[in-house]
This record gives sequence, structure tokens and C-alpha cells, in this order.
Amino acid sequence: MVLPYGGCFHKHADREDILTMIRYIIKRLLLMIPVILGVTILIFTIMYFTPGDPAQLIMGPNASLEQIEAKRAEMGLDQPYFTRLLNYLNDVFIHGDLGKSYMNNRSVSGDILDRFPRTALIAFVSVLLSLIVGIPIGITSAVGQNTWRDRVAMVVSLLGVSMPEFWLGLMLVILFSLKLGWLPPSGIGTPAHFILPCVACSFFGVAGMARQTRSSMLEVIRADYITTARAKGLGEIKVIYRHALRNALIPIITITGAAFGMSLGGALVIETVFSIPGLGLYMCKAINMRDYPAIQGSVIFLAIAFSLVMLITDLVYALVDPRIRSQYQGKRKASRHVFRKVGEQNGSE
Repeated sequence: MVLPYGGCFHKHADREDILTMIRYIIKRLLLMIPVILGVTILIFTIMYFTPGDPAQLIMGPNASLEQIEAKRAEMGLDQPYFTRLLNYLNDVFIHGDLGKSYMNNRSVSGDILDRFPRTALIAFVSVLLSLIVGIPIGITSAVGQNTWRDRVAMVVSLLGVSMPEFWLGLMLVILFSLKLGWLPPSGIGTPAHFILPCVACSFFGVAGMARQTRSSMLEVIRADYITTARAKGLGEIKVIYRHALRNALIPIITITGAAFGMSLGGALVIETVFSIPGLGLYMCKAINMRDYPAIQGSVIFLAIAFSLVMLITDLVYALVDPRIRSQYQGKRKASRHVFRKVGEQNGSE
């Protein structure tokens, strides 16, 4: 009698865990709607009140006032604020249309999807480099607290946080492209073209990851269970990497999601420095040309991408930390406790 009830309970619990996570994902996706709506209204309002006339830029300096006004009417720029806003919200949220670019009259959605993979590649590699380099630096700094290794690591981290990415990119181009001739200075022809942009974009993330890892490790290695593990005769490497690092990873996971968002923002600047035809260079050209649909569409797309990254971060956070996962289960815990007691009573009979 024990096995059927036990097996039934575990299957029920697993199924409930899956349903709980699905409900949480749906809830988070629904909460994204007001966030994206707010971002859309905000960026539209900023573009509406920004000085400059796209129609005049398109028609050129020799166009007459009548020609410019006719172009404004054709583009819908002569309509009042609320009319344009409602039309734009209808196009974005009902039809999924981000409009057409003023620069090339192409679909903004198509232009973004063509360029975003390059931006995402730079951001992803930058975060990966931040994890690979920053976490070992943070561990070394925490284990050797107040030693020369700790001081060197913190000085390097401070430089990484303080150094502007565009300036670092220019310095890397001067050194490795112009002086040494090892790497190409710009473009996207080969994988080598992405080395300098990824390094420049990741330097800030490496510094932040090292500082966060050091802080988390210092908090964990003072815990009683770490002292107990050492008292049992476990090696220092096993204590640090198997016990301490595993518990210190929870805040590191949180900062990783935010680091990806910051890397996306950094990639927008880096693309301009290295002339990479990604979303950042696209947005810079759109700003110079007062291309409102391209600017608004890019910001909305980045807001959606960042929201999805933070959703994935929260899911990983819940999988790693049982305490967070238990919060998603809510009232189901009481019913599971009653179900377990019934199974134990029937098993004992």
C-alpha cells in the first residue's frame, strides 16, 4: 500500500510543480504588457516633443514650405499628439506593426530582425567573458582577502567600472589594429572582427562580476557549514568550489541577467565605434535622421528582449534556490502536506 500512495504523491507533486511554473511564466508574460505599454508611450512622447522635422530632413534644404507641409501630411506628422499616439498603439499592439523607416521606407521590424543578431552576439559573448573571467577573479580575491591578490583584483575592478566602453574600444583599436596589426579595426567580415568589440563591451561586466562574486563569497565562507566542511578534512578547493561557490551563485545569477541588459546597451555604443551594422548603429543613424519609427521600434524591441532575459533569470533563480521556488507554490503547500499525511496513514495501515 505504501508504494502506490507514495508514487501517486510524487507524480502529483511533480505535475503540480510544472503547472506552478507554467502559471508563473504566464503571469510574468502578462505583467510585461503594461511595462511594454509604458515604454511605448514614453518613447513616443519623447520623440513627439523632440526638436527637429523629419519631413524637412527628407525633402532637403531646397524644398519649399508647401512641399514640406505636403510631406508632413503624407507622413501623418500634422496630426495632433493623441491621434498619432492612439494610431501608433493600435499598429504596435493590435497589428504588431512597428511602422516603416523614414530612411529607406522598409519595415522597421524587418530591419531590426536583420541587425539584432549581431548585437545579441556581442552582448552574449560579453556576458560569457564576464562570467569566465570575473567569477575566478572574485573567488581569488575573496579567498585571499586583504592580500596583494585582493588589492590588485579590486584595483582592476575599479578601473573596469570607471572606464568608458567607447574609450576602451578606441584604445584597443589603436593598440591591436593600428600599432600591432593583429586584429581588424572595424567591420564584420570574419569572427576576428568581433574580438575587440566583445572585449571592450565585457570589461565593465568583468569588473562588476568580480566585485559581486567577491562580496558573495566573503559572506558565504564565514558560514558555519564551511567551517564544518573544513573540520571534516575536505580539501580547500572542494570546500570553495563545491560548497561555498554553489551557495554564492544565487546573487551572481541575478546580476547576470542585469549584465546582459547592460551589455545590450553597451553593444549599442560599441557598434558605433567599430562600425558594426547592428541595432546600435541603426539607432544612431535613425536619431540623426529623426527617423521616429526606427527609434521607437528599436527601443520597444530592446525593452521586450530585456524583459524576456529577466524572466529567464528569475526562472533559473527559482531552479537554483528552493526557497524562491517555494514562493511560487503558494497555497498548494498546505494541500500537499495533507495529502502526504493521508498517504502515510494509509501506508501504516
